[in-house]
Amino acid sequence: MARGETGPDFIEALARGLDVIRAFRPGCPVMSLTEVAAATGLARPTARRILLTLQELGYARAERGGFALTPRVLELGVTYVRSMGLWEVARPHLETLVKETRESSSIAQLDGSDIVYVARVAVPKIVALSVQIGTRFPALQTSLGKVLLAALSPAEVERVLAEPSRSGIEPRWRPDPGEREAALRAVRAKGWAMTDEQLALGIRSVAAPLRDGLGNVIAAVNVNAHAAETSIEQLTEEHLPLLLRTASAISADWAAYDAVPHVTAS
Repeated sequence: MARGETGPDFIEALARGLDVIRAFRPGCPVMSLTEVAAATGLARPTARRILLTLQELGYARAERGGFALTPRVLELGVTYVRSMGLWEVARPHLETLVKETRESSSIAQLDGSDIVYVARVAVPKIVALSVQIGTRFPALQTSLGKVLLAALSPAEVERVLAEPSRSGIEPRWRPDPGEREAALRAVRAKGWAMTDEQLALGIRSVAAPLRDGLGNVIAAVNVNAHAAETSIEQLTEEHLPLLLRTASAISADWAAYDAVPHVTAS
């Protein structure tokens, strides 16, 4: 992939390996060597060596005349979540929220113009889009993303949304700049966000910010429901108060956790 200027300590081989992993996007679980080379802009011999290295390390496998990633790749994302400690702090609160609402709940953070799911407690329901740790969606069309974007300045919002989405999803709602800014102003005023089938049919959710001890928004938490089963009134009048209580509890626990020095004994 084309890259801008890099520093003297930049390791090109590592960057190329990550490019190969990222080439396996939604809808492309198995890719041929030619497809990987084309997607990354790498020469076939280089792409082949990287794929064989990933295979030897257990991150890829040969499948149907091509290559596929293995579940071990998830360790990379889980390592990030565990290093933050956010999952350990949030888990009991999410589990309680899910029991109370009987709906799925997730935590996400902003990555460019997308949100990326970093924690989730789900209930077994048929939904339009599958969600798991590491799933990414366009931020603006999700309640989680609206909360995270609303925490940014207008200039930061413009910069972030100028980046192309890497989700592979075509959202239903495509607001003009004025409509977008009005939506984010409303989120800032209310302190929470809702989306009603703006990402895809059948998906309706509310979200609230998670904050650190200084009041900075570090993530967002939601309650996700199927539009055919849960009305907007039920979502906002019954589930939203429980969500806001949960967001406040997680934020308080995170502030306490973050304030304590964490030392790993050797």
